Amino acid sequence: MLTFNIRGENIEVTPAIREYVEGKISKLERYFNNDMDAAANVNLKIYNDKRTKVEVTIPMKRLTLRAEERNDDLYAGVDAIVDKLERQIRKHKTKVNRKFRDREGVGLYFATAPATETGATAVEELEDELQIVRTKQFSLKPMDDEEAILQMNLLGHDFYIFTDAETDETNIVYRRKDGKYGLIETN
Repeated sequence: MLTFNIRGENIEVTPAIREYVEGKISKLERYFNNDMDAAANVNLKIYNDKRTKVEVTIPMKRLTLRAEERNDDLYAGVDAIVDKLERQIRKHKTKVNRKFRDREGVGLYFATAPATETGATAVEELEDELQIVRTKQFSLKPMDDEEAILQMNLLGHDFYIFTDAETDETNIVYRRKDGKYGLIETN
């Protein structure tokens, strides 16, 4: 059963908003066995230009569901979040069922749910999409953010994993769609 932690930034979480969010996200419970316990962390944010951002994170034992949506309408954002989370669940369910289909009951943690994708072609496409075709191993070298960006550009990649020389943590720099750079810090 899902429990909810709904937080608002620049918005008061009214009982109507709470009821709508809980009602929509609770529909995801149909994909899980009855013994599933998880907390849905929901962040609602309103920007100065009245655009909204909805973030939902549902950490579970073998899977963390997370989605983010920006929209002009808060309720439309919540609807879009539920659609994104359902797609994530279906992808994971297909992967788990494919992996353990010969071992009945082992690792199957989703209940049988209404299937929205039917036919073998949808499963085959998803299997092709999730297949690892190459594995690389390398050692992480201590460096700063700027050196990591230079290394990434030298290699012609869109991201680069490195060890931060100051914090000794593993970080990732990446090229954004706008051509600028982003940094993901781990802890």
